[in-house]
Amino acid sequence: MANSVPWALSHTQVVIEVVATLAFALSGVIEGARKRLDAVGICVVAGLAAFGGGTVRDVLLDRRPLFWMQHAGWIWVLLALCVAAMVFMRARHLEPTERAMQWPDALGLGLFTAVGTQIALDAGMPAIVAVVLGMVTAVFGGVLRDIVCNEIPRAFSDHRPYAVCAFAGGWVMVLAHSLAWPQWGALLAAAGTACMLRMAALWLNWRLPAWQAG
Repeated sequence: MANSVPWALSHTQVVIEVVATLAFALSGVIEGARKRLDAVGICVVAGLAAFGGGTVRDVLLDRRPLFWMQHAGWIWVLLALCVAAMVFMRARHLEPTERAMQWPDALGLGLFTAVGTQIALDAGMPAIVAVVLGMVTAVFGGVLRDIVCNEIPRAFSDHRPYAVCAFAGGWVMVLAHSLAWPQWGALLAAAGTACMLRMAALWLNWRLPAWQAG
């Protein structure tokens, strides 16, 4: 994808992807710390949060090698992050760190949605399948993190739009693809839509309706 985008955008994408992956990994570290996991458990949970969505997408598309195997340096970055967090992070740091992560997480949601949807479209998937796989790329790392930590996945239970934002961003990518937009334009439009919707949901405290049994 980087060969088809302007130099500045390709470097911006890399920077945002790094920030997003680290934010997702750090969410796994925080959840592991809350559950008082050992060092191995924290590394596994952080890895699931950072790489889980892309791995599920690649498995469903039968895409090899998996992206984190192709870019093995990410594993070293993840291990370094986990070690640094366990050395320097204390209980009093967990809540402010989690609040600060919401904004890079929103950026990551947008970028991973756009990239995941584009990969599925390039593989010849129907539009609805591509959108779902884009949403899986962006959301399922957090879902796997919460399942391993014995929690109902936050993406399904905190009632603030998250997967819905990714779903909307995926359809923007499909529309841009059908209109034959340049890939960099489609990436910006889809990522920007998902990201801005998520930021608006956080800023305005939008809530999804909960199931009312009775």
